[in-house]
Amino acid sequence: MKVAAERLYIRPIARVAPAAGAGSALVVAGRNDLLFAAAELIERGGAEVRRRVVSAAELQAGGLAPLERLRQRREAIAGLALDRPLVMGVVNVTPDSFSDGGRYLAPDAAISQALRLDAEGADILDIGAESTRPGAGPVDLEEELRRVMPVIEALAPRVRARLSIDTRKAEVMRRAARAGVALINDVSALTHDADALQIAAGSGLPVVLMHAQGDPRTMQDDPRYEDVVLDVYDWLGARIEACEQAGIPRSRLIVDPGIGFGKTLAHNLALLGALSLFHGLGCPILLGASRKSFIGKLTGAGVDDRLPGSLAAALLAVAQGVQILRVHDVAVTRQALAVWEGAQGG
Repeated sequence: MKVAAERLYIRPIARVAPAAGAGSALVVAGRNDLLFAAAELIERGGAEVRRRVVSAAELQAGGLAPLERLRQRREAIAGLALDRPLVMGVVNVTPDSFSDGGRYLAPDAAISQALRLDAEGADILDIGAESTRPGAGPVDLEEELRRVMPVIEALAPRVRARLSIDTRKAEVMRRAARAGVALINDVSALTHDADALQIAAGSGLPVVLMHAQGDPRTMQDDPRYEDVVLDVYDWLGARIEACEQAGIPRSRLIVDPGIGFGKTLAHNLALLGALSLFHGLGCPILLGASRKSFIGKLTGAGVDDRLPGSLAAALLAVAQGVQILRVHDVAVTRQALAVWEGAQGG
């Protein structure tokens, strides 16, 4: 297969049910249940982007280098195998979260909510104490530590789920790692704090690298891209390389396209429709679309009425092989996944 582009991207399409047998299907992320009959082959040279659809057989016969990372098995994250979708439950220890408006700012309330999500079947609990909603201002280090550390310290010996620290600050990462968290989730992809790369590397923990264009205060003012899907892919690829150079292996990295972080409605929908492309980065994919404003823009629903849209986004994601879903509503997401997986297996 002749390809002469500066950059090459492969988006698996036309998922095939496992019952049909692998045959010549494209196996993604080392999972025999994640099979695709074809792919969109995207060539980008400067401002020119060329797209064509090829069969899985034709793609694999071409021996293209990017196929290796797309097909290779993903290692377990924080001891959690990636052979089924994982559910990450959100716990915001903030006064101004877009989703709950400060309901869990008090430590006891946050701990109670985390225990409830754990009982509902969350695989991971993502604990954060700095709101990064559009327009949010920064929180100083001492205040973030004051909010989050009592919650982490109380939960670490009590929950089955792995704990994740949602922070941009290196010192919060360091203290949370010592207190027992198993994962770092940074919406700035370790770019906000000059010490974050070093601290994350030394922690030995997996890291979620999320794409965001701009700071939370201004990111929704006027976001622009040449091609949002390819631009986000390239940016995440560059962050993976920076992490590898700092001593964080690709096997410890998770990528998140950052729905709602410096994106318009059109940008968000384009990313949701092309999530399978991100398997080419060779990392597990995390999606955080739960209750976000793009659902309201599409449907007019308020924050408390966006569960159906959140579930639709979740199922669209797992159909494309996304391994981790970051959600506010764990029990109902688990139920939706059970039905979806049952139908796939049948």
